[in-house]
Amino acid sequence: MTGYARAAGAVPGASFTCEIKSVNGRGLDMRMRLAPGFDALEGDIRQLIGKTLSRGSITFTLTVERDGAGGDLLVNPQALATVLAALSDLSGRVDADRPRLDGILGLKGVLEQRDRPMDPAAEEALATAILEGVAQVLVDLVLARRQEGSHIAAVLLERLDEIETLVARAETHPARSREAILARLRQQLADITADIAVPDDRLAQEALLLATKADIREELDRLAAHIVSARQLIAGGEPAGRRLDFLAQEFNREANTLCAKANAVELTGIGLDLKAAIDQLREQVQNIE
Repeated sequence: MTGYARAAGAVPGASFTCEIKSVNGRGLDMRMRLAPGFDALEGDIRQLIGKTLSRGSITFTLTVERDGAGGDLLVNPQALATVLAALSDLSGRVDADRPRLDGILGLKGVLEQRDRPMDPAAEEALATAILEGVAQVLVDLVLARRQEGSHIAAVLLERLDEIETLVARAETHPARSREAILARLRQQLADITADIAVPDDRLAQEALLLATKADIREELDRLAAHIVSARQLIAGGEPAGRRLDFLAQEFNREANTLCAKANAVELTGIGLDLKAAIDQLREQVQNIE
């Protein structure tokens, strides 16, 4: 979701620049830095961004320069009154010469430079041109984000391939078989009760019970289904960040259950490797829209 784009334009009497930056974010967060006097455009700009983007922390900056001598110099009455009141209050308490007029006007905020307004038709033309610039800068930003997305998609597919390989290893692992569980149960009983004979039918019942408790068939099936869904979302070309984030949570849930059910050290190791691959997948998912 990272990207940067810039667009510039001009109309008779003024020129402007639109800049937009995007970084990763769970939702859509917009920050506006508009040139003085253009706050009325904020709603329209936010609407354009909201229609184009669905995730990311967005910073939009608009600068405007008007042609001519730079406008008029005006005294800010409120700032001047504040300064004069402060001088009056200090005059009887501080032994100092009274300030000169140029010193007072040099204080920040007392003297302001304001652009000369353009006629209404020119102002409307400028506002229209700015919104067209916003539309263009959004097109460029989307292109930049898509280029980054194509690289991230390749990484996501690598992680999915890794997850699929681990699922296949768990699927074919011999420790899942009833025979392996029965052999392991026999060895455990032999170590504990060397002098006690346990009927074979009772051992078979216990092995079946353990195999049922340790069955990870359902988890493996769901993991395989999640892999198919994730690949479809990546190939779809539409914003899929939130749905992939949800899938990553489901991947992790199944991996946790697999680890809890695992009846062999090797299966537990596969489950832990799955969790590591899923964490890497989820980290990359945070970077896409």
